[in-house]
Amino acid sequence: MRGKPWTLEEEKELRNMIAQGTSMEVIAEKMRRSPDAVVKKCERLGLEVVVGSPRVPTTTSSLHLPKELPSVEEALKMLAGALKTACQPGLDKVEVQRLQVIATLARTYKEVLADYLDYRGVEAQLLDLRQKYEQFAKKPKNTAS
Repeated sequence: MRGKPWTLEEEKELRNMIAQGTSMEVIAEKMRRSPDAVVKKCERLGLEVVVGSPRVPTTTSSLHLPKELPSVEEALKMLAGALKTACQPGLDKVEVQRLQVIATLARTYKEVLADYLDYRGVEAQLLDLRQKYEQFAKKPKNTAS
């Protein structure tokens, strides 16, 4: 049994919604067709349809701070993982945005960690100089009269 034929305008609208990552349910509702009919039409048009899993809402209201700072290598591994995942075809818009955030955070962390390590190095030098100064200050002064 066949449904009503698709117009060229409907096909164009379908292509646009698929390109924007619109869900099948929303497309079906807007097109006044069943989700199966939309999927079949996408297959006939050669459009790649990705059926995503339902998203679990998350919140960042409480951050769990690690006891140890991740190393630059660990941050780069996260960045490499995000890059590898981003190369997979068929990612939805939300997943691409999530990977972009991971990449940005990994780069930022690497830069901030490098600054932190520089500050730690400067701090160590200052402490070393302070100890040398204190030792120098304790030495008796030679007074020539």
